Amino acid sequence: MQITANIRNIYEKIQSRLFYMIPEKWDRVYLYASVFDQDNVQTGEMFFYYYPKSVLKKNPVNVYEVPNKFNIDEQTYLKLAEKLYQEIKKLRIQQIEIGDMPWTNITISIANLKFNVEYNYEDLVNSIYTSDDRHLIWRYKYLNIPLSSYSKKDRKMVEKYLSEEEYHNKNVTTYSEGIYKKPVSDILAYVKSEKRK
Repeated sequence: MQITANIRNIYEKIQSRLFYMIPEKWDRVYLYASVFDQDNVQTGEMFFYYYPKSVLKKNPVNVYEVPNKFNIDEQTYLKLAEKLYQEIKKLRIQQIEIGDMPWTNITISIANLKFNVEYNYEDLVNSIYTSDDRHLIWRYKYLNIPLSSYSKKDRKMVEKYLSEEEYHNKNVTTYSEGIYKKPVSDILAYVKSEKRK
């Protein structure tokens, strides 16, 4: 996998957009996005979670809970999420243009001043797993959500996926770099400053 100046620039934009969308101090962030072509239409999904930097708050916060939790206009926030997803789509296009194999889904984590990207090449179009299934599997793998908190049906599905993954030895490419957390205002600071005017 090649890392060009354009790709590094997209990585920086992804980081900045993530930092901006988190309205409180955080410890680590995990993002999942898929982008794939189905019936000549590009489709996919994105979600991310962050862990608040606090002794008391141990549970990850889902990005889509942020507007309610912090009294932020939902439409404005969803537009920010869409811009973040567009950057991820640009990343995929850029990598295809330089000859990299097209990935179908990506996991980005930011923790301990490290920016990590995991590219996955699963065939999502022909997968037996739904979007909801993938979300549950991903939450178990990356957020360490215990299987005991899943329903019996979902637990069986995750266990089945994990046994298949181990057997099939999935094709995954990873990239990691150190980051220096630049001060980026978050959405809450932006909303507050808008209210003052």
